[in-house]
Amino acid sequence: MALSFILLAVVVLFWINQLTHSLCAQRDIPEEQQPAVFRTINVLITILLISSYFEVLFT
Repeated sequence: MALSFILLAVVVLFWINQLTHSLCAQRDIPEEQQPAVFRTINVLITILLISSYFEVLFT
């Protein structure tokens, strides 16, 4: 189960990064601010995935 959840998490992170790239392109976010946007979104999604893993694990 853990392996399938990790694979799903990697797919979700990749998909979110693709959407973030589209957001940055659509909103014309400057190049110097894009790493901060990606970092913030990736940290928040990682926290969400870890907390959902623990919820599934202990439920």
